[in-house]
Amino acid sequence: MILPFTLVQLALACLVGLVCVVLGLIGRKPNDVTVLALGVVEVLLLAQIVAAILAPGLGNPPSGSPLEFWLYLVSAAIIPPLAIVWALVERTRWSNVVLGAAAFAVAVMLWRMEQIWTVQGM
Repeated sequence: MILPFTLVQLALACLVGLVCVVLGLIGRKPNDVTVLALGVVEVLLLAQIVAAILAPGLGNPPSGSPLEFWLYLVSAAIIPPLAIVWALVERTRWSNVVLGAAAFAVAVMLWRMEQIWTVQGM
């Protein structure tokens, strides 16, 4: 994994999570801002998948378990679309909170993926 890219993803996921939770708690229903923001998090996860496919061939293999890394990455990539579907089907203020929780879950998983990729072999 590329640390600066991971940090950007992590910061964005936390920001999206915070915005979605705050908007949900003040009573706003899901809208373009919250849904598209989580969509951007998903697009960056798809870019991370491409980077993870290319990195070992370019001399940057994971130091930890590749299976564990890929399970985290695939799981993280599944969470935003499921949360977006939930938000579009059940358009309540709590759907925004679900979008925020999904973004925070992705942030935690991104940090764990960074640990698996770089720290475990030291």
